[in-house]
Amino acid sequence: MAQATTTKLRPVPDRVLARTMAPAPAPTTKLRPLHDRVLVKRLERLDDKHGSIIIPDSAREKPQEGKVIAVGTGKVTEDGKKLPLALKAGDRILFGKYSGSEVKLDGQEYLIMKEEDVLGVLGS
Repeated sequence: MAQATTTKLRPVPDRVLARTMAPAPAPTTKLRPLHDRVLVKRLERLDDKHGSIIIPDSAREKPQEGKVIAVGTGKVTEDGKKLPLALKAGDRILFGKYSGSEVKLDGQEYLIMKEEDVLGVLGS
């Protein structure tokens, strides 16, 4: 007659779950925009195919959504006063298709644009 053995299962520690749910730290750069400009990192889309057709990177449109990494000190008026920006670091924004200047820092691609080129803030 075969003898049945029982095994004890030990619980999975919660550390793994907490590590995956924690927000990623904001990327830091050595670049600080001047006046009314903002530094934006494009958010990548995950749509790689439509139906069964895979779209190559060269034919794919660049996303018009990004995350603000750094903001300038504010717009300077003709009177010499500074107007603070409505954006802050960490905001998710929508911007125009051809707005901003592309900059590459430490292997990462960023956009520098004026605050007036931003169409809106998402999720606030």
